[in-house]
Amino acid sequence: MNYETILFDIDQNVATITLNRPDARNGLTIQMTEELVDALMRCRADANVRAVIVKGAGRGFCAGGDVKSFGESLRADPLAPMRTLAMYLHAGVAEMRRMEKPVIAQVHGVAAGAGMSLALACDLTIAAQTAQFIIAYGKVGLSPDGSATYFLPRLVGPKKALEIFYTGDPIDADEALRLGLVNRVVPDDELEKETQALAQRLAQGPTLALARAKELVYSSLNESLETHLENERDLLGLSTLSEDFGEGVQAFIEKREPKFRGR
Repeated sequence: MNYETILFDIDQNVATITLNRPDARNGLTIQMTEELVDALMRCRADANVRAVIVKGAGRGFCAGGDVKSFGESLRADPLAPMRTLAMYLHAGVAEMRRMEKPVIAQVHGVAAGAGMSLALACDLTIAAQTAQFIIAYGKVGLSPDGSATYFLPRLVGPKKALEIFYTGDPIDADEALRLGLVNRVVPDDELEKETQALAQRLAQGPTLALARAKELVYSSLNESLETHLENERDLLGLSTLSEDFGEGVQAFIEKREPKFRGR
């Protein structure tokens, strides 16, 4: 697929997906969400990709769904375009969740509506000091989508999640860190450097072991303790068969840093 609304790059095992409609504050269109899904599928299938960054071009991360892009079609039939946009956005979220690689959101400026949903759906989120998160759906008379009602209650609890949904009040970066919506807050001029450094660190890590940690953490949300302990045991067994485990043990014996190859 040729991309017109996103940028896609792979460098040193890190794939970077950039939402690239800066004049529209990277508002999501059907085309953009379709391209996003395609790029995420490429990342998932490419063994050379061992970490993924999702970010926005221009002044902000993503202002949410770009309802203006639907034009007259939205007034004639609001259901079809909104459902199509949600379909692709949800497919992208599912790709990030299923992907056996870390996915990092690099957030500057505003992450609003579906943009906030997208940031929450990533495994890790690094925010610039001046970033803002705004759930925004209620301001245009919509219920949330993009997985916001799945991830937000799990991060902050149902009562706080409902307060955020009900009021739509902006959440600054420091408050987002306190609530657990982001992992790190960094000065604006260090956001790119810090995100790249973390992505490179993860990309050079034991990819299979990280993938199994991701699988276990997410599956634990819906499993009994007994079932989860069995899954931990089974995936531990698989991990011992990896090349990276052998390298890790040898490096420990030789008192050196391991050189993982993601196999």
